[in-house]
Amino acid sequence: MQIPSMKNNTEVKEFILLGLATAPELQGPLFLMFTLIFLITLLGNLGMMALILLDSRLHTPMYFFLSNLSLMDFGYSSTVTPKVMAGLLIGDKVISYNACAAQMFFFLFFATVENYLLASMAYDRYAAVCKPLHYTTTMTTGVCARLAIGSYVFGFLTAAFDIGNTFSLSFCMSNVVHHFFCDSPAVMTLACSDKDINELILVLISSFNIFFAILIILISYVFIFITVLKIQSGEGYQKALSTCAFHLVAVSIFYGTVIVMYLQPSSSHSMDTDKIVSVFYTMVIPMLNPMVYSLRNKEVRNAIKNVVEKAKYFLGVVF
Repeated sequence: MQIPSMKNNTEVKEFILLGLATAPELQGPLFLMFTLIFLITLLGNLGMMALILLDSRLHTPMYFFLSNLSLMDFGYSSTVTPKVMAGLLIGDKVISYNACAAQMFFFLFFATVENYLLASMAYDRYAAVCKPLHYTTTMTTGVCARLAIGSYVFGFLTAAFDIGNTFSLSFCMSNVVHHFFCDSPAVMTLACSDKDINELILVLISSFNIFFAILIILISYVFIFITVLKIQSGEGYQKALSTCAFHLVAVSIFYGTVIVMYLQPSSSHSMDTDKIVSVFYTMVIPMLNPMVYSLRNKEVRNAIKNVVEKAKYFLGVVF
């Protein structure tokens, strides 16, 4: 399981991903389960993006951010899951040094962008609930574009810096990654050079991104709840809560798992626990988000009905 080496300074050229389970009897069931999850994720997120693009009634700030969120979910699920499936199906657990760095970069990019998109969506909900009369002038096309572009810029900078921080370390002798993808903490534990400063930098960057976004979300929801408590009518109260409920569910799941993973030194990580937690934020959350935002969302359900009716009409005309 290790690259043969006669010297401690021999650099690792490829890594071996141990994956989720080594027991042969689990490979087949896990492959089927993750294949199903991946297909639902692709259909859900691509379907959500297509629906928002096709239905003009969904061309609003909330659905603009939601379409970007779906793109990020599609992106980081696609970055991780196919390699996991290949490992389970054909036992392909080897990943080259450069491919490992690329996988880590894209995963960090997509995850960081999602982090800031969730914060942007909280601000959008604040504007919708607390300042409904000024909503159209507050959440203009320019404001939405700047928030989205800022999320992508932060994502790129974070990913680039973390890649440089991780792969500036020397990797020799051991090349076995106790994970199912090239995650920063798991790869960093393999370094044979001093990594204390690098671990601290990883925690500081992760902490800044997470807590800055959480601060925006908390402040937004403090004002939202204050406003909701002042609403007299039951209908207005329910409407205000319904606009925020789905976002709160997505935020809770996302940040709960990310905090467990990245806000502790790699030396404190339990590899088995990390794998279980990672399954949630790399595979399960991207699958759940489209469901959370669509199943009980009247506007999305109406848009789906509209698209289905148009498709039936089109097929009726053609055939």
